[in-house]
Amino acid sequence: MSLLSVHGLKVAYGGIQAVRGIDLEVAEGELVCLIGANGAGKSSTLKGIMGLAHPRGEVLLAGERLHKLPTHAIAARGLALVPEGRGVFGRLTVAENLDMGAYARRDRAGIQADLARAYDLFPRLAERRAQLAGTLSGGEQQMLAIARALMGRPRLLLLDEPSMGLAPLMVRKIYETITMIAAEGVTLLLVEQNAHLALKVSQRAYVMESGEITLSGSSAELAANPRVRAAYLGE
Repeated sequence: MSLLSVHGLKVAYGGIQAVRGIDLEVAEGELVCLIGANGAGKSSTLKGIMGLAHPRGEVLLAGERLHKLPTHAIAARGLALVPEGRGVFGRLTVAENLDMGAYARRDRAGIQADLARAYDLFPRLAERRAQLAGTLSGGEQQMLAIARALMGRPRLLLLDEPSMGLAPLMVRKIYETITMIAAEGVTLLLVEQNAHLALKVSQRAYVMESGEITLSGSSAELAANPRVRAAYLGE
């Protein structure tokens, strides 16, 4: 049984149809990626799943319907979104941002354990725990956004363009950490323009074009597909 099932998802902004009735599945423990060009509808898909963009269609988490719930209720059921642009609280410290990630939890011991885990995953955040998030570098803010999302112990983590705007060394560090998170059993749906990276770390993939899913399959199959190689892998 899929952890996440999306059927006929549509997202529109005014008269612009950004997502045109797509279907996708993410199984428990999978890392699935959604690749495509800028403007293909990838970020809108994540917003639709989270209830942020007045979606139409059906979104199920372990069989429970989410598509009629407000975003805060969807988050409470175990979905966490790391948005494009990171979305950290710039006037709060690193430590305060991480505290906000666990705002709905009451298990004090578990929160402290997860905080220690976040600092182990991202030692740079431990060094900067008293620093205002708005003064961090872009890569450090991306680390913080991921760590904050993990503080909620999500059943499914949605990552929107985690490599965008980062230096190659920082991109490598971020993706090493994503691989570690997936290896620990966290289920992930990754949206990424960098198809090389996304197909390398994921088990399955979807290709999105003009608001529609045009290809899907194992990441290895898509990485070998001549159409994908020409359009997204620069070959």
